[in-house]
Amino acid sequence: MTDLSSHSARSHLKRRNRHQTMIKGFGMAAIGFAALMLFILVSSLVSSGYKAFTQTHITVDVFVDPAEIKDDRLPRGGFDDVLLASLKTYFPDVSGRADEKALEGIFSNGAQFSLRDRIVADPSLIGQSVTVTVPVSDPFDQLAKGLVKRDTPEAQRRVSDREIGWFDTLDRAGAISQPINWGLITNTDSRFPELAGLKGALVGSFWALLVCFVIAFPLGIGAAIYLEEFAPRNRLSDFIEVNINNLAAVPSVVFGLLALAVFIGWMGLPRSAPLVGGMTLALMTLPTIIIATRAALKAVPPSIREAALGVGASRHQVVFGHVLPLAMPGILTGTIIGLAQALGETAPLLLIGMNAFITSAPDTPFDSATALPTQIFIWADSPERGFVSRTSAAILVLLTFLITMNAIAIYLRSKFERKW
Repeated sequence: MTDLSSHSARSHLKRRNRHQTMIKGFGMAAIGFAALMLFILVSSLVSSGYKAFTQTHITVDVFVDPAEIKDDRLPRGGFDDVLLASLKTYFPDVSGRADEKALEGIFSNGAQFSLRDRIVADPSLIGQSVTVTVPVSDPFDQLAKGLVKRDTPEAQRRVSDREIGWFDTLDRAGAISQPINWGLITNTDSRFPELAGLKGALVGSFWALLVCFVIAFPLGIGAAIYLEEFAPRNRLSDFIEVNINNLAAVPSVVFGLLALAVFIGWMGLPRSAPLVGGMTLALMTLPTIIIATRAALKAVPPSIREAALGVGASRHQVVFGHVLPLAMPGILTGTIIGLAQALGETAPLLLIGMNAFITSAPDTPFDSATALPTQIFIWADSPERGFVSRTSAAILVLLTFLITMNAIAIYLRSKFERKW
């Protein structure tokens, strides 16, 4: 009898260990699959976006011809003509308007404006030679980065064989360089890929998140404190709690429709403004902050409340003097995670018009602007090939901000979290 029971126990133990090993294996397989998908995602973004972090430039000596640019006519003048003349010193055999226009196409569209701004700032440069470094146009940038294949039939390329020869001559002369593309961060949006940057989207996202934080943080904490510490337990409070949990699962596009109808249609707030975007994101973030705050308040042991009440503290003193400070690390963690989620939202911002073509960064939350997610959407929808790598680069910038915000949340939780 003893042998039978011992055999049964060993069989049961083996079966339990086998099931535990299977469950552990499934868990490790799931983690490995998730890590593999993340690696594939990041690898694909890096492989297609790293070229956008450099930009092909051309450096030439430009003679600011007084016959083309006159001091009394600034900022008007033939800036494109003097730039073309600087290139013709390398190719004196180029003649005819068609060939000259093709040669001038090596410069980006913003080259003449860069030269204009420099001369307007210092008119004494008229009549002198100045060294100018400006981006090349997108087709030649793609050529320099190997994205335009030289062995492709000429009819299927954006640059002709002769233009490739011109570019190679400039490269051998040391006029071509590929520095870090700081313009990706410091420039605003442009129709031309070589000039497009994320400055407007970064500033727009900053204003929108600031408005979101200013609205959602105090309201969310206040609502959570009332529901958790002061509200009576009845059907009304249960109804409110259920709806808060439901709102956390509502698709973001619904909040965009609500903002479009209420903030823009009824209240008449400016379309495409970070103010409206921030208010919309605040509506989305509020349930997350309320739920996180209530969880943090619940995590504070009841003995803290009982001890404070025992020494004569009022209910308000207990909550705001003892419970809330101890719950603040969890509250901050939930808030940062909620803001990180709001930073990546696209659908509600598209509905309120934050996908307009804006060529300047907003100075206030009332100015028209874009945001990082909508800027990515705009670039992904652009037909120019140069925007393909810039789209991936913008996604990497957005992921960097999201990872940073989540890392800050993890740091705050590990540093200030109390173990009870």
